[in-house]
Amino acid sequence: MSALSRRRLALALLFITPALWAVNALIARQATGVIEPHLLAMLRWLLASGLFALGTHAEIWTHRRQVLADWKHYLVLGALGMWICGAWVYIGGQTTSAANIGLIYAISPILIVLASALWLGERFQPRQALGVGLALTGVLHVVFKGQWSALAEVQFVPGDGWILAATLAWTGYALLLRKWPSPLGAAAQLAVISLAGALVNLPFALWEIAHSPLPALSGTGLTLAALAAVIPGFGAYLAHSVMQRELGAARVSVVLYLGPIYTAAMAWLVLGEGLSSFHFWGLALVLPGIYLVTRTNR
Repeated sequence: MSALSRRRLALALLFITPALWAVNALIARQATGVIEPHLLAMLRWLLASGLFALGTHAEIWTHRRQVLADWKHYLVLGALGMWICGAWVYIGGQTTSAANIGLIYAISPILIVLASALWLGERFQPRQALGVGLALTGVLHVVFKGQWSALAEVQFVPGDGWILAATLAWTGYALLLRKWPSPLGAAAQLAVISLAGALVNLPFALWEIAHSPLPALSGTGLTLAALAAVIPGFGAYLAHSVMQRELGAARVSVVLYLGPIYTAAMAWLVLGEGLSSFHFWGLALVLPGIYLVTRTNR
């Protein structure tokens, strides 16, 4: 695939990937009272690792010495991206509201853009700052349902702490994925990171199995784990890795702004929840914001 084709694919994935991640919100809603969060996260990433490895096991074997030499990198990435951004989100979602989750996650792109400029040396232009501002305004418009007076009424609960930790962890994951180059291709690299994430979740999952009144494995629980592995796991993370390599951490971070809008659309299609005018106004602000952040100078 030519460099131009790869870039076009990465730009298309900017609008596809949030839909894949939005599925995880629906899974989290259905998982409460069915399967424990660490067990769900462990099964999700164990299955996803197998999917990533299907066509890449030979590549991983070829670079096995370098992979083993960098094992700490993969373990850290697995802990950040698959443990904290996996199980902790499921834990936080049990006690916090969707509005609070959207508000907290909305700061992640800002953190990534700023840290990318300060730490990775990625260029940050006034045009991109305007794009970030537009996108952030759009997502907050959705979070507050078009009523900005709600800002003074936001109440934080213990679950918000879990979501805030996941937001910070995602920032670190995105930056380190860019900072630590790998000899592996995107899918092979994710096979190793996903396996590392499953291993990090394992002791916590075993503790849950030993102490939880919920059945360790059920048909519904396994179905949710399989869906989480295939759609927001295999699909979303592979797309994110491809975008990172082609566009950089700062530009890719803006896809998180589409999350609340895509989640609302998913809820409308799957759960029958209604769409309101503030969703469309939010989208009207987010889309030009993404364009300004991702557009390259000619």
